[in-house]
Amino acid sequence: MEDNTQLGSVSLTIQDGIATVTFEHPAHNSMPGNLLAKLADTITGLGTNEAAKVIVLKSSGDRTFCAGASFDELMSIEDFDIGHTFFMGFANVINACRKCPKLIIGRVQGKAVGGGVGLASATDYCLATKFAAVKLSELAVGIGPFVVGPAVERKIGNSAMTQLAFDATSWKTAEWATQKGLYANIYDSTELLDEAVLTLATKLADSNPEAMSEMKKAFWSGTENWDDLLSERAAISGKLVLSAYTKNAIAKFKSKT
Repeated sequence: MEDNTQLGSVSLTIQDGIATVTFEHPAHNSMPGNLLAKLADTITGLGTNEAAKVIVLKSSGDRTFCAGASFDELMSIEDFDIGHTFFMGFANVINACRKCPKLIIGRVQGKAVGGGVGLASATDYCLATKFAAVKLSELAVGIGPFVVGPAVERKIGNSAMTQLAFDATSWKTAEWATQKGLYANIYDSTELLDEAVLTLATKLADSNPEAMSEMKKAFWSGTENWDDLLSERAAISGKLVLSAYTKNAIAKFKSKT
């Protein structure tokens, strides 16, 4: 049996001041811990890279932006410390996005689930296709969107976040996500999305870096406690994942796949 946690990649290109960070994994761009760590490190490193004026965060493929964390790793959690470390994966990427002084454009070409919604929410300006539906599926496997919650709620508000979190088996359309503020705009095709991303990234790459850094700092004001907050949230999930209820829910989910 192939070990999916060892597959996938994170790549970086920089051209004309635009740093493009691309992640990919054959299991619908789900993210095992090693890829999340590399993604967080890549974004952090770009914060001090003078060649990068603006960052584009994207994934490979056509219809799925990110299916969340690795389900293989989720099923293998056997103690609290491993669970806490697992759920810190997306927390570290969210905090890397938050702290990076460069503006980050999210390019969401398809569906986003769980941690994928968190990634989209952690970008500073997010564009998507009409196929970019969203779902927070954590409650369906006995946990909850605790780690990504602060980032998602910051983008779409408490009411919309509640709708996503409680209705864990239903998709919300890209149009819904745009109305709630997750996406700034949506496009009919990936080609049109890429044109819009490039146009915006080019404009930002030519803008005043100091002004953009100060703007980002101002827009993220009030999140200075997120290092501790997201770690506390990861601890909640790390505890819940060990419960008999959650283990049974995960087993039922696995039997359907």
